[in-house]
Amino acid sequence: MRKLEQRPLPYAADALEPAMEKSALELHYGKHHAAYVEKLNAALEKAPEFSAPACIGHLTAHLDRVPESIREAVRNNGGGHFNHTFFWKCLSPNGGGAPVGELAGAIDEAFGSFAAFREKFEAAATGHFGSGWAWLIVKPDGALAVCTTPNQDSPMMPASVVPGIEHGKPVLTLDLWEHAYYLQYQNRRADYVRAFWSIVDWTAADAFYAKALGKSCRRGNAGDALGASCAA
Repeated sequence: MRKLEQRPLPYAADALEPAMEKSALELHYGKHHAAYVEKLNAALEKAPEFSAPACIGHLTAHLDRVPESIREAVRNNGGGHFNHTFFWKCLSPNGGGAPVGELAGAIDEAFGSFAAFREKFEAAATGHFGSGWAWLIVKPDGALAVCTTPNQDSPMMPASVVPGIEHGKPVLTLDLWEHAYYLQYQNRRADYVRAFWSIVDWTAADAFYAKALGKSCRRGNAGDALGASCAA
C-alpha cells in the first residue's frame, strides 16, 4: 500500500519568528501535523482494496470515492494533512505586505480594498467558534469569498460528504485550532490572526489563485507547492 508522507517544511523552524515562535511551530508541524499523517495511513491500511491517490488534495477532494468504512477517518485525518500542507505553503519568512499580481486586483474587485478584505477575513477567523480554518477561496463561479470550515474540513471536499460549508478552491488559509497558537498566544486568537499578515506569502497565494482559475503557475516554489498539496 502506498503511504502518504509529510513533506519537510519549506523554511527553518525559527524562520517565521516573531509571528510564530520556533517551539510553537515545531510542536505544530512535528506533533500535530505528523499525527494526522500517521492516522491517515493507519485508516487507509484498513481498506486495502482502495487505491489511494498519492496526491492528498486529490484524496480529500474526492472523499465520495473513499470506502464508507474509513471515510470519516480519511475526512478528519486526510483533511488535517491537506490543510496543514497547504497552510505551510501560504507562509514565508519574507512574507507580509500586500497582495500581488492578479490576486491583488481580484481582492480589490471582490471586497473593495485589501483593508476591507483583511477586516472580513479577521472577523471570520476570530468569530469562528471552536476549531477550524479560515479561508480565501475561489468559488465555482470564479468569485473570491472568505469562509471558515470546522475541524479539518476543507472547501475542496465534496458537498455530498461535507454539506453546509462554502465550497471552492483554496487561495489562502489560516489554522484556527488552539494547537496552532495557544503555546505562544494563549487565548488571544485575535493577536495570532493579526500576526498572520506579517508572514503571508502573497506570491504563492497569487499562484494558488491562478491555479484555481485553471491558469498555469508563474513561480517555481509556488508551483511546487501546488503540486505538493494538490490544491486544485
